[in-house]
Amino acid sequence: MMSGRRATLKNAAAVATLTLIVALAVTVLVRVTSSPPDTQPAEPTVLISRTAVLAENLEIPWALDFLPGGDIILTERPGRIRLFIPGRGLADEPLLTLPHVEHRGEGGLLGLALHPSYPDSPYLYVYYTYRDNNALANRVVRFTLQDRQLTDEEVLLDGIPGANVHNGGRIKFGPDGKLFITTGDARNPELSQSPDSLGGKILRITAEGGIPDDNPFAGSPVYSLGHRNPQGLAWDDAGRLWSTEHGAAARDELNLIEPGLNYGWPVIEGDQTMRGMETPVVQSGRETWAPSGLAHVDGEFFFVGLRGQSLYQVVPDEDFGVIRHLQGEFGRLREAVVGPDGNLYLLTSNRDGRGRPVDGDDRLIRVELERR
Repeated sequence: MMSGRRATLKNAAAVATLTLIVALAVTVLVRVTSSPPDTQPAEPTVLISRTAVLAENLEIPWALDFLPGGDIILTERPGRIRLFIPGRGLADEPLLTLPHVEHRGEGGLLGLALHPSYPDSPYLYVYYTYRDNNALANRVVRFTLQDRQLTDEEVLLDGIPGANVHNGGRIKFGPDGKLFITTGDARNPELSQSPDSLGGKILRITAEGGIPDDNPFAGSPVYSLGHRNPQGLAWDDAGRLWSTEHGAAARDELNLIEPGLNYGWPVIEGDQTMRGMETPVVQSGRETWAPSGLAHVDGEFFFVGLRGQSLYQVVPDEDFGVIRHLQGEFGRLREAVVGPDGNLYLLTSNRDGRGRPVDGDDRLIRVELERR
């Protein structure tokens, strides 16, 4: 499967290679701010009312999605898929434990997405790290989910570069019914600019694992390139795709993603600019957010921060001001999803080796929202 894909990826080689050559040959125009722009955000229309802890004692949860009826399905990085039932709590036994998941560093069982036509299309999609001979790699698979049983694992996309860090891992279905996948550079920044690699990209495939005819590079799953470690995906009311991304030394990013564009890593980052490469809409300057899950709520964005230990709200006015919530209240935050009730649902990541877990970690949290 991968040998054919690598051959088709070379169709994009001329475009991306030329971009990189130009990038390296031209002086980078730098306008780096020491911190995020000192602007007062427009008054938000979405307000945080209160928070409620729904489940405790999870082990490094990473992603969640909602089943019809409101049950929550979620991943734990060591390889478990869990079920939370409102009014009853977390099911005692996992729906499934994947023995071939390689939980090392930031790798493991990561993203999760339910087919948008579920249960008519009874599929659950997950992204996980595995061992490929002596190397780490990542893949996207789907399971049949019926009667709370997961069966028939089917590999849709494999050979995504993996490492102890920078595995990307977020998967989401877009409004077009296609599956979008974030991948990291796997500690090899050159992969992000290489059209022959699936690393450091946002990918787009069909629900069956095929390459959409309208992808920007013919025969390739690559949708955008030049990414370092993107971990959040969301679409606004106009159907535009946005993504959060970890910077190298702070300079974390919120990007507007357009097909075929190059987002610069490792040539530029933060507020640096270069012809043929995209600068983020918002970047953190010297502050570190370590942004992960991203959600769009009534015209505004919410994303969570790991090192930042906060829920960030972005009001898309002319300045794209950033408002910080829950700072330090729950520690490291990994996921943010809008539930069927219009509220936000978060996962913490305090047991991942970088946090300071307390009794009850890790948690599933509901953030209740009010609208003006």
